[in-house]
Amino acid sequence: MTSPAHHPENDSAEGTADRLTRSVIVVALVSAISGLLYGYDTGIISGALLQIGDDFDIGSGWEQVITASILVGAVIGALTCSRLAERRGRRGTLLLVGIIFVVGAVAASLAPTPVLLSLSRLVLGFAVGGATQTAPVYVAELAPTAYRGRLVLFFQIAIGVGIVIATVVGASEAVSWRLAIGVAAVPATLMFLLMLRLPESPRWLLRGGDSDGARAALASVRHPDSDLDREFGEIRDNVEAERQAGTRGWSGLRAAWTRPALVVGCGLAIFTQLSGIEMIVYYSPTILTDNGFSDSTALRVSVALGLTYLIAQLIGLAVIDRVGRRRLTLVTLPGAAVALVVLGSFFVTGNDGKSMIPWIVATLIAFMAFTAGGIQLMGWLTGSEIYPLATRAAGAAAQSAALWGTNVLITLSLLSIMRTFGTGQTLWMYAFFNIAAFVFLHRTMPEMTGRSLEEIEDHLQKGKFTPAGFARR
Repeated sequence: MTSPAHHPENDSAEGTADRLTRSVIVVALVSAISGLLYGYDTGIISGALLQIGDDFDIGSGWEQVITASILVGAVIGALTCSRLAERRGRRGTLLLVGIIFVVGAVAASLAPTPVLLSLSRLVLGFAVGGATQTAPVYVAELAPTAYRGRLVLFFQIAIGVGIVIATVVGASEAVSWRLAIGVAAVPATLMFLLMLRLPESPRWLLRGGDSDGARAALASVRHPDSDLDREFGEIRDNVEAERQAGTRGWSGLRAAWTRPALVVGCGLAIFTQLSGIEMIVYYSPTILTDNGFSDSTALRVSVALGLTYLIAQLIGLAVIDRVGRRRLTLVTLPGAAVALVVLGSFFVTGNDGKSMIPWIVATLIAFMAFTAGGIQLMGWLTGSEIYPLATRAAGAAAQSAALWGTNVLITLSLLSIMRTFGTGQTLWMYAFFNIAAFVFLHRTMPEMTGRSLEEIEDHLQKGKFTPAGFARR
């Protein structure tokens, strides 16, 4: 699930109506923990694979399956929890996700065979996919308007924090892979306990006809002096507009006028993975050790890459509303492509020895900065912006599934492709994907920064969801 843009014009006055209550802070904390678990559980496998391969005496084929199993689970979790959150509520879905996080982490840490480890990570992946689909929506529907964008962005920042923690744990080499994977059960348990204190989404309750419950839920997360009648009336009007919409849900995504949004959203999600980011996050220690680097050097490099990911994301989030979504993406993609071309050249020409380590590391960091601060932001950011209100949940789920599905294919094939064609040639292939992403997004992705959700939907209805259509006000 992606984060809605924050528009200053939507901010209320700096008064009591917009004060953050303790309950809203807890809601944001739950979202941050779910993002942390996503980053940690997907990133911890990078360093753990070096130990797992030795313990189970397995080759690259099994390593790919173990890595990809969490991603297969994420596809299933994203699609399942999208429907579950609509039928059973956001709160109930997140409680279930918290339980599955704990079960998956503990089972993976105790797995005696590669088969059971893969199955456990499949379960863990279900929780990851469910969290990315549900947690940001839950925060957006409970947060005051003035703070909504900033609170939802905690989820995205927490993903980077989780990746950094995972790389530091892996680089320590003092922690067994079982403990490193199993410790994720602690924040998952905290997430579950915090959720027990929180209400259901007022918007979801109102959609189900529980007006009194919706009002009570909203009151529990608002300051006593806030204008509850006004906000509750706005929610009721939005729910009624959604109920009367002629294009709704999954079937609505097939309508001709919504198709441009689906093409851009899913295309963007696919290219975020084809950028090469997962190749670096999951397999950088394996790639480097296979090419003569020591385990300790490879793991230290992965820490540097994790920190770069987090810093680049923070910088990107700080400038995105000034630079613009489209412009930031198109400016950074060529940089990522050039970095991969240069990096691939080192391996193809044999300039990958010890004397070249500083250059290889610098190029890896440059690639990570360009892609993490550019296209990676867009994959999670656009899903709640580009789809019409009545199809937004289905569109975000489809986009999430496209992202995770592409991730699965890459993870299952990457090491085999490298063994067949070579490390450098594979890096060049991903450089080509970045060029293809630039061409695709240049032709299809409009600049949505500064546009309200209603404006975006209006452009879709008028057939003007194009870069040229948005350029004209």
